Amino acid sequence: MTLIFHDLALILLLCVLLASAETLQGIVRAAVLVPRLGKKTALKISAITGSLLALLLCSWMIPKTSLNSAAGLLLAGVILAAFMALFDVLIGRRVMKLSWEKIGRDFNPANGNYLSIALLLLITYPWVVMQILGPVDTQ
Repeated sequence: MTLIFHDLALILLLCVLLASAETLQGIVRAAVLVPRLGKKTALKISAITGSLLALLLCSWMIPKTSLNSAAGLLLAGVILAAFMALFDVLIGRRVMKLSWEKIGRDFNPANGNYLSIALLLLITYPWVVMQILGPVDTQ
């Protein structure tokens, strides 16, 4: 389960790639989907495409690591989800100047926002990828 430096570097690179991809997706959602489909529908579509994008990036990067246990892969997922949650909060507060209340609503599925669900799914993606692409030691 030990994350060696190489694995940690790859996971941090994946964090940056995910943040970049999700930022671009958010821009496309705001500029293209919301005006055509409305915010509610755009958020639903974006949740699906964002999750698929994250799964695709994990499929590319996670096999490059030496992680082979379920615990190690889930730890990688926790790192990814924590990074993305922090990234979303920092972008919201520092760049978009959003209130804490608005940021809280963005994490609340009851408000039509699926960010918290996407983060929970992200925790599992490294493990899912290795289940699909190769054997995972269950210890």
